[in-house]
Amino acid sequence: METRPTFATDTTARFLIIDDHPLFREALHSAVSMAYPKVETIEATTVAEALDTLKGGAPFDLALLDLNIPGVQGFDGLLQIRTSHPRLPVVIVSGHEDSRIISQALSYGAAGFIPKSSRKADLASAIRDVMEGAVYVPQSYQPQPGAARDEDRSDLIRRLATLTPQQMRVLNMLRQGLLNKQIAYELQVGETTVKAHVSEILRKLHVYSRTQAVIEVSRLDQAELFRDADTGT
Repeated sequence: METRPTFATDTTARFLIIDDHPLFREALHSAVSMAYPKVETIEATTVAEALDTLKGGAPFDLALLDLNIPGVQGFDGLLQIRTSHPRLPVVIVSGHEDSRIISQALSYGAAGFIPKSSRKADLASAIRDVMEGAVYVPQSYQPQPGAARDEDRSDLIRRLATLTPQQMRVLNMLRQGLLNKQIAYELQVGETTVKAHVSEILRKLHVYSRTQAVIEVSRLDQAELFRDADTGT
């Protein structure tokens, strides 16, 4: 399990707030300032802006991410940040409080899920919990049954089985971070063909981005499947 350092409340912390609503960015800044008076907050209004911010400068201790942000769908913003900065704890701060959404966010590696309806003092307390190594969820959260998670895993395996050997090769290369032109070079095909394969992979896996496809598959040990693909025709 990934471990995180704990922080005293008088420690200087560096937070990235990712939200397109200025009033709520201010509310989050006020909450984290209550939790950590010496906090430094940097704001981003899009995931793309957040990723640019994360590329350079001093590292961040925590990111607070709104799910409903322009330019991304569903959990794609969380997935992009998690894949590019896997050691950065990301807490979802959202207007949604459905237990299924919370469970999915946690399964994608969120360090916590804080409802936007929380009072400032509760926001501050939740942030402190996460910074001390806990995974925060609201009291209303009802963990989803393990059987449902097992069924999701089995369903993903069934979807993977529908991919052709060539599509499995492309998926394996996506997991390696290769761009379309690099995949085309490796497979000796045109970029248009690669794009068609990627579209089919997304359709068959029931995901909407290559990032989500990589995250979904990373939840399984697919060594044998990818090895089979490498030797298939």
